[in-house]
Amino acid sequence: MGFHLPSSIRRASFQAASKAVEVPKGYLVVYVGEKMKRFVIPVSFLSKSSFQEFLKQAEEEFGYDHPMGGLTIPCDEDAFLDLTYSLSRK
Repeated sequence: MGFHLPSSIRRASFQAASKAVEVPKGYLVVYVGEKMKRFVIPVSFLSKSSFQEFLKQAEEEFGYDHPMGGLTIPCDEDAFLDLTYSLSRK
């Protein structure tokens, strides 16, 4: 089954900081899942109550003490994609 990512979610494989792709204004980078895949999401997601609840649950389950230096969410990647997809459609 194919899954189409909306244009507001830009996905790239993890890259070393020295090779990181520039992040457009109004977006931020988060690292998600066991493999710490890099996603560029709109900053506006941070103001959405469902995204805030998602971050709260991730903090309670995993904590935020991670060596990536950016916002790291070690949750299930599919759960993150479902949430961001629904937020981008609103």
